[in-house]
Amino acid sequence: MKDLIDAELSYNSMKLRQFGGDVTVINSKMCYVKFNIEGLKVSYVYNINKDGKYFLERMLPYPIPIKEFDYEDDIADLIAIDLEQFQNASRSSHIEQFIEINKKLHHTIQKFEDLFLYYNVPEENTEKIAEKLLEIDAEIARTKATAKRVYHKKDPDSL
Repeated sequence: MKDLIDAELSYNSMKLRQFGGDVTVINSKMCYVKFNIEGLKVSYVYNINKDGKYFLERMLPYPIPIKEFDYEDDIADLIAIDLEQFQNASRSSHIEQFIEINKKLHHTIQKFEDLFLYYNVPEENTEKIAEKLLEIDAEIARTKATAKRVYHKKDPDSL
């Protein structure tokens, strides 16, 4: 099995080099971590990149890149906080709706990328999409201003 994986890696590396890519193959360390919080599946994947940093992504309940870390222990600390937050959120009557909105946002990002990569989009359409994003940002800010904060061990990263 290892020989097959090594052969596929060599083949893909060769193809990427033919495309003009600068390919660096490292023996990456990849780790999958799965949790079940009161029926809510939460999972993560992290690996060591070529700079020796740990890159963490949450895969479930919706995919999102989280952060790059210098030390593996920092990943465990952040996952512990993330799990506490999801445990709290799982008690909400709106958790399913929250997860569906996140999935839709992720899918919207994918559709926008396809639009950008496959079509010559007129400037007025790009401006309309940018305006809609500003509206969503404003709604998030209004909601934050009126919502009760329920988690205080860590400040939000993006609000």
